[in-house]
This record gives sequence, C-alpha cells and structure tokens, in this order.
Amino acid sequence: MMTKDRKIAAPIANVETQPYWDAANAGKLLVKTCRACGQAHFYPRALCPFCFGETDWTETNGEGEIYSFSVMARAPEPYAIAFVKLDAGPTMMTNIVDCDFGTIQIGQRVKLVFKPAENGQNIPMFKPAA
Repeated sequence: MMTKDRKIAAPIANVETQPYWDAANAGKLLVKTCRACGQAHFYPRALCPFCFGETDWTETNGEGEIYSFSVMARAPEPYAIAFVKLDAGPTMMTNIVDCDFGTIQIGQRVKLVFKPAENGQNIPMFKPAA
C-alpha cells in the first residue's frame, strides 16, 4: 500500500512554538537545546525537561532513523505514524510518507520532508532515505 497525501489539520501555534512553525515554513527543522546541560529535546518548550535550564533553538540536519512505527491501514486515508530518533538527539512523533507502507522498517534511515496542512503551514514529516 502506497502512501498518499491526506488532509492535515492546521497546527495551533503559540508564543513558545511560533519560531518552530516559522522555521518549518522556511524548510528547516528546529529543536530546543538546553544551555546548561546541552540536551536537545522535542516538543519545543522554554525550559529543559531534563534540568529546567533555559533553552535555545537549534537547527537539525533533518535526518534520523525509525525507532517505532504503526501503519493505520484501516483509516479512511491510511497513514503511517512513527517515532523518529533524530541525529540531533531527541525522538519525535511524526508521519512516514512518500513510500510503500510495506517497506517501512525499524532502524530505517529517514530524511525530512514537509507536507502542507489545510492552512498551508508546512508540517515536518519523514520519508525513507535513498
């Protein structure tokens, strides 16, 4: 079963996440990195979840590997959801797109792509790396 583009609900940005969404529209994936302990984390938040230190935005290379995934084959518009361990450190929940669902594997290398939400906002997703 091949993936196909499906409707994606528009995200709701707030003061903490607006830079993330602005970067996505510019074709970049940002994560937060702690100034004190150096840990990168995702979902973006002002304070580090590890030590409560202040954080800065860091651009990633947009690459990682699939840690876990599930294919929602019976959904009206089938899709694959996954946890991707980014090369930058954190793991993020995302979708795997632009591939045959039967070829997705744990440990598979993936790279960043953007898909538009209903309002045109770019949403970071991943496809298998060549």
